Amino acid sequence: MGRLTKEDTILKNKIAERIKFLREGTGLSQSEFAKKYDVDRQILNRWESNGNPRGVTIYTIQKFCGMLGITLRDFFDFE
Repeated sequence: MGRLTKEDTILKNKIAERIKFLREGTGLSQSEFAKKYDVDRQILNRWESNGNPRGVTIYTIQKFCGMLGITLRDFFDFE
């Protein structure tokens, strides 16, 4: 797979922002969230980072949704 298109980059960044928004909605810092859900804080930081060139996989998003007790539909139900 080649470089991300502009549209791909926009979607990747929206997903990272959604992860951050939902994590912040728990009232937990990255460190607290990582500890509670047994996830490395650096990995969580990568999930939330717009600077991550790879973005996250659908499997990572599904795992994150499981931590929050929401569905993939709930995750993607945003503008």
